Amino acid sequence: MAAPRNVLRDEESAAAALLNNSSKEDDDSPTGKRLKSERFPVSRWELAAFFGVFLIFSTGLFCIYLTMPATEYGKLKIPRSISDLRLLKDNIATYASDYPTQFILGYCSTYIFMQTFMIPGTIFMSLLAGALFGVKGVFLVVFNATAGACSCFFLSKLIGRPLVSWLWPDKLRFFQAEIAKRRDKLLNYMLFLRITPTLPNLFINLASPIVDIPFHVFFLATFVGLIPASYITVKVSILPCTSINSLRSL
Repeated sequence: MAAPRNVLRDEESAAAALLNNSSKEDDDSPTGKRLKSERFPVSRWELAAFFGVFLIFSTGLFCIYLTMPATEYGKLKIPRSISDLRLLKDNIATYASDYPTQFILGYCSTYIFMQTFMIPGTIFMSLLAGALFGVKGVFLVVFNATAGACSCFFLSKLIGRPLVSWLWPDKLRFFQAEIAKRRDKLLNYMLFLRITPTLPNLFINLASPIVDIPFHVFFLATFVGLIPASYITVKVSILPCTSINSLRSL
């Protein structure tokens, strides 16, 4: 009776070895490698660092709102459409005139927070600046957009390399090759990218530290390159408000 048991054990060990070999072949196959490469690339330490920075920014933003004078906070929501923008303008125009310093502080902190963590809606914040302050809103928009882009730059420098390489591998290789060819005139090329829609601003903010663009070049190109788009956005928001006011006066 011992012989059949030995035969069964040998068959079980052979089957286990066959399964191990097949699993190794699957891992070494192109499909297996592709599946491994598609896994989320950010490590636990990088996730912890991101949430730590997010918590610090969120706490600071919350503290700023606590120091602002009391108002109906239900009306002070981030605009998501043109109609929301018009309602928001009507609701906070008096508040901004009564408490200009507190309002500017809250507006700037919200804009920079959204720009740093790539939260959609900054375009409506820019429209709001034009609706409230007119052409002077261009300076406010450029300042906040530049500050938010710089914060995003440093955040990507801390934890962004694996994420950008995972999300946009082809675009990142293209960007790195273009930067390598234009090292002597890097500021001109970065200005060109900011003014034209060749690459999205979000990608530029995240990929710039990865391809070793100096911060002073990034800052100057962002500050100057965002002026035309900011001016157009502010002017677009002024025209509807002007037409509404003229209709009310009739």
